[in-house]
Amino acid sequence: MNRNTKPKCRRVPMRTRAAFTLVELLVVIAIIGILVGLLLPAVQAAREAARRSQCTHNLMQLGLAVHHHEFNMERLPSGVINPDGPIRSEAVGQHVSWIVQVLPYLEERVAYGQFDLQAGAYAPVNLAVREHDISVLKCPSDPSAYSQRMSISTYAGCHHSEETPIEADNNGLLFLNSRIGFGDILDGSTYTILLGEKLIEGEDLGWVSGTRSTLRNTSELHAWSDELTAGASPEEEDPSALPASLRVGGFGSYHPGGANFTFADGSVRFLSRNVDPVTFGYYGNRADGQLLE
Repeated sequence: MNRNTKPKCRRVPMRTRAAFTLVELLVVIAIIGILVGLLLPAVQAAREAARRSQCTHNLMQLGLAVHHHEFNMERLPSGVINPDGPIRSEAVGQHVSWIVQVLPYLEERVAYGQFDLQAGAYAPVNLAVREHDISVLKCPSDPSAYSQRMSISTYAGCHHSEETPIEADNNGLLFLNSRIGFGDILDGSTYTILLGEKLIEGEDLGWVSGTRSTLRNTSELHAWSDELTAGASPEEEDPSALPASLRVGGFGSYHPGGANFTFADGSVRFLSRNVDPVTFGYYGNRADGQLLE
């Protein structure tokens, strides 16, 4: 072989880079969208489960506070302290709520010490306490709980089994100047509602006010999807209905399907929106003599 002969160069074939086509890209994006769509409801359900668990914990804490009050005072707190009735949902009167009375058992002794019971819920001297925010009083599922001018409670005591003004002769556990002991719960504490969730309708007077802001009845149970006539006057819809200031209203929540309740025995239960209305009414009466399951 001649040394001067140059070796021939071999051509190396060019390799083309693989890439997604437009159709393949659109398919991938569609698959990702479907997966995200399937995942979001699961995430929302998990978040709601956590919020509902926190709500259950709040009601358990409130129930314990009421029980501690009964242990120390030998009676449940009064639903509202006021010289006379019926109670109107207006910022006029003493209207000291049951929540104010159990503040020492909610680790809120400072707030209780600064509250003037005789001056009443709306007195200027009590404004600082009235604006005091207490996290255990708010259900995390209720968005309206954080948009009110005054610090409010999304939990209320049960004053009666039917829609009626808050008076001294109500058949619930917490009502006007009530002094109910466990011996007065003739139906049994397991079958009698003590506290429950409520929906904010219109302007709320705050957790210090012993009006419909902290008391409700078992006349109805609202679901989060119900259309509420917030701020509407009942007498415009039904001439025979109670005046707006005397209307109290039922329980309700933003939890899908029902609401949490604390019974007089301290247990917290979730009642379905589809609960029998008659049975639900019996739960609000401390001595109706009805046999319940």
